[in-house]
Amino acid sequence: MDFYYEMRDNNEEEQIPQNTPVNGKYYEWQLSVGHQWLKIENDHVIETHYCQPGAKGISINTSHGVVFIDFDTLQANNPGIKVQRLSFLPRGQAEDIGWYFRDDQLWCEYGTQGSNTMSSSVSSRQVEQQFTTNPQGTFRFTVGRTPYLIDFSTMTQRNLITGLQRKLRRRPKLSSNTGAVGLTSDLPAASSSQTGSVGYRWEFMGVREQWTEYQAHICSFDSAAIERQYQLNKQGTLNFKINRYSYTLDFSGMYQVNNNLGTRRSVRRTPIYGVQQNISSGPQAQWQFLDMDGSWKDYSKGICSTSSQEIEFQYKLNPSGTMTFSTRNFSYELSFSAMTQRNLSTGTTRTVRRLNQ
Repeated sequence: MDFYYEMRDNNEEEQIPQNTPVNGKYYEWQLSVGHQWLKIENDHVIETHYCQPGAKGISINTSHGVVFIDFDTLQANNPGIKVQRLSFLPRGQAEDIGWYFRDDQLWCEYGTQGSNTMSSSVSSRQVEQQFTTNPQGTFRFTVGRTPYLIDFSTMTQRNLITGLQRKLRRRPKLSSNTGAVGLTSDLPAASSSQTGSVGYRWEFMGVREQWTEYQAHICSFDSAAIERQYQLNKQGTLNFKINRYSYTLDFSGMYQVNNNLGTRRSVRRTPIYGVQQNISSGPQAQWQFLDMDGSWKDYSKGICSTSSQEIEFQYKLNPSGTMTFSTRNFSYELSFSAMTQRNLSTGTTRTVRRLNQ
């Protein structure tokens, strides 16, 4: 018989017999206001972000306002609102969990190489086994001749020679079963779009810890071109150049390597639900920023990493939230509530407007 773990107010876990959901999904995100737990509509959006080790959390728009879910603590920032993620697993089957440490440049999974090109002597599966045995305990391992200690209670890793500590994260690995759950009552919507049409966005972790989409005018490949290569060989690689540097994108490891310097950066592939349907569903709003010469300029992929269509999609997900994008030299934050964009390096702020077509 299948079962899931239902989280109680006293943080105890109780095994409750439950049939596997008919859509084949083995997770469910819920919010509680008062004493009633309610399913989150289209929670595949939350799950996709949660499975990325670099994601700190996500803001969703609900009937009770904007709710920020902290992925490290699995808590909401709103008083009186609780969050939980349920797992529906067949008997004898364990969830595929990844354990990650924060390297100097990116989040690295145990058992893979970090930016220092050294790999640890343990894998995510071994760390998970130790964690399951004693969630408040410690675990010792080595990298080369250097000993390390993992402390599950503080979610840190410590170099026993230098004393250097690094943060840890434990996240499920993204599976193919990320379809939306059935629609529910008045709480809440993680996405207001339909899920019938799905595209994919390819991004790498930039130097300021901002996910940056691949652009054809910079590296000769955009998300669509990378996705086509990925579909041809999901275990293969893709080579490209940016200025004088050559890079290799490894699909199986989901990272890119600078072939000249040897540095690595995390890569992610995230679904964009409903984008194609939105294109054909009628006129779209136009997003513009006020340039330094006093004229309004459209957001477009030739100028930056995003477009009016993608901004509108993010806006509909959370009209009070923010999103980030980049140009060749800078990263920016667009605030929907303030209708401004801010240069994250210089702090310069510009006015933004949304025009209905």
